Amino acid sequence: MKAITIKQPFATLIAEGYKEYEFRTSKTKYRGEILIHAGKGIDKKAMEKFKYLNLEYPSGCILAKATITDCVYIDDKMRKILAEKDPLIYSSIIKHEEWKGYGFQLENVEKIESIPANGKLSLWDYDYLPK
Repeated sequence: MKAITIKQPFATLIAEGYKEYEFRTSKTKYRGEILIHAGKGIDKKAMEKFKYLNLEYPSGCILAKATITDCVYIDDKMRKILAEKDPLIYSSIIKHEEWKGYGFQLENVEKIESIPANGKLSLWDYDYLPK
């Protein structure tokens, strides 16, 4: 199964259903199931910003699965949609209008029992057998 490594707190925000898009500078044609891997890297400013949610932010593990249903270019129209969805969760994309990239739309997010794993860049393959 395909997997994607994401910094914390963003991996947990996806797993908990707060974040519906993962942002990347390159697009993907892949559509289908994907595992959400929390990398060992963290965004300290973002961790502080989302501290109020009282969530756990594990690293170095797969913590959810989801479905990539679309890949959208982040333009002014999409920034407006994100601002309406959740201005705090998407603040880094909304405020940085010069950032150019894509949002992988994630649906059917399901937390799973965490599985220790090393991450990789881009989409990568992991042999996943549900328990």
